[in-house]
Amino acid sequence: MLTLKSVQAGYGPLPVLKGISLHVRAGEVVTLIGGNGAGKTTTLRAISGLLPPRKGVIEFAGHDLTHMPAERMVTLGLSLVPEGRRVFRTLSVTANLELGAFHRRDKGAVRQDLEDIRERFPILKERAHQAAGTLSGGEQQILAIGRALMARPRLLMLDEPSMGLAPQMVTRVYAILAELKAAGTTILLVEQNARAALKVADRGYVLETGRIILDGSAADLRDDPEVQRAYLGKGYQEVWE
Repeated sequence: MLTLKSVQAGYGPLPVLKGISLHVRAGEVVTLIGGNGAGKTTTLRAISGLLPPRKGVIEFAGHDLTHMPAERMVTLGLSLVPEGRRVFRTLSVTANLELGAFHRRDKGAVRQDLEDIRERFPILKERAHQAAGTLSGGEQQILAIGRALMARPRLLMLDEPSMGLAPQMVTRVYAILAELKAAGTTILLVEQNARAALKVADRGYVLETGRIILDGSAADLRDDPEVQRAYLGKGYQEVWE
């Protein structure tokens, strides 16, 4: 569904991505893990058109995205849940959800999707008329995921969905991702929380200073001593079991 071939990207004179190649198949959950400054967010920005690549090719479902405007990509089926959630704080929960479907013209289906998402995430139904900025961080993350789903994405991309959340909300957010995976949603997940990401993912890539240094199944990455040492923490295996 998604392929990156030798993609380079950066900000001004600063190179960040130094020729990365990866792919995501339909129905997979694929995670990118790595430390701060590894290039994870830059990868999502390049895919979504917010940071045009300097070199390389990005293809999605038969379309060349390399120099496509970001607004066009939503119509092709890419949805991004950005780092920090980025909800419209002064608008209601319902208005935020509706904005996720801004490009759609099938009004009846939009109304049905709105009801379906409220049923899937009861907190969004309970807080329907509440300003999004008054929600907790975890509730805002659920809202951001719901808003992205309103676009009916073929590929859902999430940037650091656990960042800044209390442990119980991290558990809730990842339960949602597991539900989406079970429903067949294709997901590209960027995370510093490698423990959580590898638990839900099918495959993963490890990024370090703009390069992919390791890739494989989630199980293989969990068992890799270097991944355990660098990203999963002391005593990981005992905690995992």
